[in-house]
Amino acid sequence: MQMRNELSSVKTQAVFAQPPFQILAKPDWYAAYTRSRHEKRVAQQLEERGIEHFLPVYHSVRTWKDRRKELELVLFPGYIFARIDAAERLRVLQLPGVVRFVSFNGQAAALLSDDIDALRNALQHGLRAEHHPYLTAGRRVRVIRGPLAGARGVLVRLKTNWRIVISIDVIMRSVSVEVDESDVEPVF
Repeated sequence: MQMRNELSSVKTQAVFAQPPFQILAKPDWYAAYTRSRHEKRVAQQLEERGIEHFLPVYHSVRTWKDRRKELELVLFPGYIFARIDAAERLRVLQLPGVVRFVSFNGQAAALLSDDIDALRNALQHGLRAEHHPYLTAGRRVRVIRGPLAGARGVLVRLKTNWRIVISIDVIMRSVSVEVDESDVEPVF
């Protein structure tokens, strides 16, 4: 009986030791893997449910024998990004078309919000983004001016233009965006 009272008092103390309020942290970005060619449909469903999401797209002109058409294509096929709390992950997984979250050791992997925010900024300002092979080595730079300010990536030269390659490490995909060489500084 004595032991039971001691345990109950310890439990009570542990409950009251928690702060009376909870600090609300900003939700993290997660990459959700979708069924093939279901990215836009999943984005529409996330919009209907009021969940913040980001589906990067680019425009490409395709030419056939009889016509020429501008298409809106997904920059990272098979992926959509959602900014959610850990508790909301189930709401996203229940959507038709969502397969799973990108995860490591069974835990959903949070993305660096700086990379996603930089990419969103670039696309909102009408900068042209293109697929690029995933890079791990190269001249690392940070953009100091313009719509991509704060973005980090690898600087590459394509003919006479400079491009910064922004890599999303969790999904091992990259995108390149044209920048002015004077808007970047080396990162050591």
